[in-house]
Amino acid sequence: MQHDTRDEQHEQHEQQGRHEQQHQHQHQHHDSRHADRSAHAGHSALAPDKAGWPMAARATLHCLTGCAIGEILGMVIGTAFGWGNAETMALAIILAFAFGYTLTLRSILKAGVDFRTAFRVALAADTLSIAVMELIDNGVIALWPGAMDAQLADALFWGALALSLIVAFVVTTPVNKWMIGRGRGHAVVHRYHH
Repeated sequence: MQHDTRDEQHEQHEQQGRHEQQHQHQHQHHDSRHADRSAHAGHSALAPDKAGWPMAARATLHCLTGCAIGEILGMVIGTAFGWGNAETMALAIILAFAFGYTLTLRSILKAGVDFRTAFRVALAADTLSIAVMELIDNGVIALWPGAMDAQLADALFWGALALSLIVAFVVTTPVNKWMIGRGRGHAVVHRYHH
């Protein structure tokens, strides 16, 4: 009888040990999930910091590159064909948007995103940025005395264009920073690069 009692106690002790191990394992699993959530929360909390000036400047430079290609090409074509200022400026703006979107589209497609999604992302990411850039850029050229009538061979043409792009960059960078900080603009593009 005493032997049976010892066996029962031994079995109860083993069951208790298994139960404690199971409880400890569940607790550790819960802790690791909590740590994962905390890390994820920390990552989310850091996201606004990514909307710093360097990221905004890179996004603006990316936009500016497309805009500059379109602007220059539009002005070269318009001037070469002897078009008036309005037609040349209209072509330059259309091409600025086209090249701006194309550069963003190219980088998103490289990430393996389908064309339709990539196109929507490019529109969402760049429309406001390009619009602000074009408004400032063309505004500077329109207000600069003689810049609208300058020819490709004139230093005034290239000087006004360079200054207008610099001013557009300076004004558009805070706009991009604001958009990225709210998860818009190039923040949307950034998600497809990770």
